[in-house]
Amino acid sequence: MFAVFKTGGKQYRVAAEDVLKVAKLKGEPGEIVEFGEVLVVGGDAVTLGAPTVSGATVAAEVLDQARGPKIIAFKKRRRKNSRRKRGFREEFTLIRITEILTDGKQASKTAPPRPKRVAAPAPTAEASAADSEAADSEGATAAAKKPKNRAKKPAAKEKSKK
Repeated sequence: MFAVFKTGGKQYRVAAEDVLKVAKLKGEPGEIVEFGEVLVVGGDAVTLGAPTVSGATVAAEVLDQARGPKIIAFKKRRRKNSRRKRGFREEFTLIRITEILTDGKQASKTAPPRPKRVAAPAPTAEASAADSEAADSEGATAAAKKPKNRAKKPAAKEKSKK
């Protein structure tokens, strides 16, 4: 299921568990914020709003409040000794979409628990031996395909001074 919602003068197409940057919102990390201006809700059947879908909301968890990279606006007019330099860093909120709700349902006030990441199993001795044999055979074929050394070109003749 996906939704298109509007915030901060921009529109975002999102699905559950998406992480995105939006213009600064009120809220501390860990809080749930809701977006009510949902323009499209899709999935099996697409619902278009006119202009918004009634009863639809998008719930998101605030991950971080941060500032973007510094943008420098420098203006110079030649021969007039006129310069202007301004710096700016846009503030943004990093959010993770938790739910896309329809039919006037309310969002849960707590973020769902994140699944734990499982570490990849350690390679066994048999698997590593098979990988090294494969690498050796590939190296042999690569060396066989390498072009042989060609004869060096004769050095350029030096011009004599007259």
